[in-house]
Amino acid sequence: MAKIWVEAYGCSASFADSEMISGLILNGGHTLAQNSSDSDLNLVVTCSVKDATANKMINRIKSLKHKPLVVAGCLPKAERTTVEKFSPNASLLGPNSIGQTLQVINSTLKGKRRVELADSDLSKVGLPKVRLNPVVGIVEVASGCMSECTFCQTKLSKGDLRSYRIGDIVRQVRSEIDEGCKEIWLTSTDNGCYGLDIGTDLPTLITEVVQIEHDFLIRVGMMNPMYMPRIRDNLLKAFENDKVLKFLHIPVQSGSNAVLKEMKRGHTADVFKITSEKFRKKFENFAISTDIIVGFPSESEDDFQQTVRLIEETKPDIINLSRYSARPGTKAAEMKQIRVSEVKRRTKIIFELAKKVAYERNKKWIGWIGEVFFDESSNGIVKGRNFAYKPVVVKENVRLGEKIKVEITDATKHVLYGKTLS
Repeated sequence: MAKIWVEAYGCSASFADSEMISGLILNGGHTLAQNSSDSDLNLVVTCSVKDATANKMINRIKSLKHKPLVVAGCLPKAERTTVEKFSPNASLLGPNSIGQTLQVINSTLKGKRRVELADSDLSKVGLPKVRLNPVVGIVEVASGCMSECTFCQTKLSKGDLRSYRIGDIVRQVRSEIDEGCKEIWLTSTDNGCYGLDIGTDLPTLITEVVQIEHDFLIRVGMMNPMYMPRIRDNLLKAFENDKVLKFLHIPVQSGSNAVLKEMKRGHTADVFKITSEKFRKKFENFAISTDIIVGFPSESEDDFQQTVRLIEETKPDIINLSRYSARPGTKAAEMKQIRVSEVKRRTKIIFELAKKVAYERNKKWIGWIGEVFFDESSNGIVKGRNFAYKPVVVKENVRLGEKIKVEITDATKHVLYGKTLS
């Protein structure tokens, strides 16, 4: 029996993978260490979506390699040679190879490096897990995607779409709720294409999950806009249920159709615009989160200004902003790159605009009274979310997992502040 330290980076799917890896470790007779210095073996679930993230992963791998180490997640699958360059003795575990977790760990503990990067046919639904948050259940509904974005490494890491069956997902959600979870995250590489490989779709999945007879909330994870025309009307109907948080993460990436075509995104800026309008028209105070990439190789000044105008028109509540960085193995990495100074200039403009829009959107919540579910604890502060998944902080002492009536009294670009009402 050994003490294993597990840490994760990146998207909610990566954190879900780390929960399952921890569950398999305990089932295999090992224990979980409290920190990396107290462990017999370290395991890091990596992300490789951006240059800055990959560099952070490399630094962390270098700092952990003085003990037996397993590098899991997207980075070893997408950039195996990079991982091996900085930690040649580390064992490797791919994002779709979780079924080999114990074999890789046990081999590494014996001093024998093992590499398991091939995709297995193991479903990630129903595996044992150790939750990072006792009140939030992260349920992966699929692996891989159907996109071929020229800037993205995710396809290299996770492969083609493989949706899990609705019945299995519903059973997993029930299990999460039975074990104390009050908020369920339906997550995958791209929720928008869920089910298209097995004859179903995301609205159908949500409609089945909300029928579970318990008091819980559902956060629907990221979906690419290209699938919206196909599922939008049924998705609007599925979102009518009070269990579904009124929040969408739909990454547009650019306001220019020319750039979107070069990115091979499969959608136009209008698809994002129309989707935002329809959800906000149907549901009051609906929150929209999106992603913007600034400085894609083919982005002209006019293309950039189209992105600025799209943000001004649609006013997303959250903008996840990235400076374009060439990722190894992607088609965009082979294109002529824009000057770094120009990319920085454009990034600063979007950054300032995003701050302004976020504050405008949050300011509208001042005076709102309603229930807040407190679902996150960090550095002694318990943070909650309202029906639109807006982060809320109150001065009063509250406990994780409580649902309390709150009045919003102030707002910043990042958070709403309120007071509890008895």
